[in-house]
Amino acid sequence: MERTLSSDLHFVEQSSAQHTHLPVRLFANFMLWQRRMNTRRELARLDPRLLADAGISEAQRYNELSKPFWR
Repeated sequence: MERTLSSDLHFVEQSSAQHTHLPVRLFANFMLWQRRMNTRRELARLDPRLLADAGISEAQRYNELSKPFWR
């Protein structure tokens, strides 16, 4: 398959753009994971009355707490 000059330039631009944004995406994922861990830690601390006020059942809490941080 033959590529034209313009398609090669476009391909290079996409590739370099992806590498430029990689640290930003990694940092964003790290921050998301950190927020999930903190939120789940707080969810684990809620007593049954506060869970009921928030409209969260024990089963829902268990399901959320059993997830790994990346999900």
